[in-house]
Amino acid sequence: MAQYGEEFLRTRPLKPRTRLEYQRVFDTKIVPTLGEVGLHRLTPASVRAWYATLDPAHPTRRAHAYSLLRTICNAAIADDLISTNPCRIRGAGNTRAVREVTIATLPELEAIVTAMPERLRPMVLLAAWCGLRFGELAGLTRADLDLQAATVTVRRAVVRLPGEFIAGDPKSAAGKRTVAIPPHLLDELDWHLDHHVLAPDDSPMFSRYDAGYGGYIPLYSLHKAFWPAREAAGRPDLHFHDLRHTGATLAAATGATLADLMARIGHSTPAMALRYQHAVHGRDQQIAAALSGFAQGKVIALNARSVTG
Repeated sequence: MAQYGEEFLRTRPLKPRTRLEYQRVFDTKIVPTLGEVGLHRLTPASVRAWYATLDPAHPTRRAHAYSLLRTICNAAIADDLISTNPCRIRGAGNTRAVREVTIATLPELEAIVTAMPERLRPMVLLAAWCGLRFGELAGLTRADLDLQAATVTVRRAVVRLPGEFIAGDPKSAAGKRTVAIPPHLLDELDWHLDHHVLAPDDSPMFSRYDAGYGGYIPLYSLHKAFWPAREAAGRPDLHFHDLRHTGATLAAATGATLADLMARIGHSTPAMALRYQHAVHGRDQQIAAALSGFAQGKVIALNARSVTG
């Protein structure tokens, strides 16, 4: 298993960050127990015994380890090294959200933006209103913003590896996309371009320091500003990635279809997009009122704008 797994990781076309994560999981979760086991000696029983050694207090890590082992075994089947996959534990590769996301309300979002340093405010706005991931934001350049067309184009995403930052393709093929910018953001973005971004088209929109200095902005530099800002908004539980949930949920509340959401937030499968369709506070009351309207022979339209306050 150790020998074949190393060959699998070395030869597969993986993104650098994915390769690093797979290697870590393989080295720490699979090799210590199964590394010296011959592939042909792996059985459903031995896989169950190995799975039982994984800490259930960390369900996501456990699921990732199982999924990687299953993937390696599938590759071994394709290479005619084994005839069947011994990984047959139902649901073991599935992960469930470990925390319930409560999206930011518009007053909370406004408070966060106000508390952020001026040069980082557009990161919050583009995450919340356009559904961009942190890595996508970190990879934006001046040329990616077209304020006349009111669009932002995601062409790359930045990931951090030990000792370096790498700008590569977004998380998925659907991640490369052009997103319409809500008009109320355009003045703020225009100001940002004038005051915090260098003139060349390839100048980064956001960097470690102001006006392109210091290279790509690391996540911890954003957190140094974002964590106090979320406290100021009374939302110490809010993660930066939750702003993406907020944007997708507000888009859904406008009546956007699932296909619209998939295109806007850059997901290639409906299942992933559905994860972002959280219930908006107060929406259920409006639905109930609309249902009563039906009972009384009336049609009560849902006001999409009112669900965001």
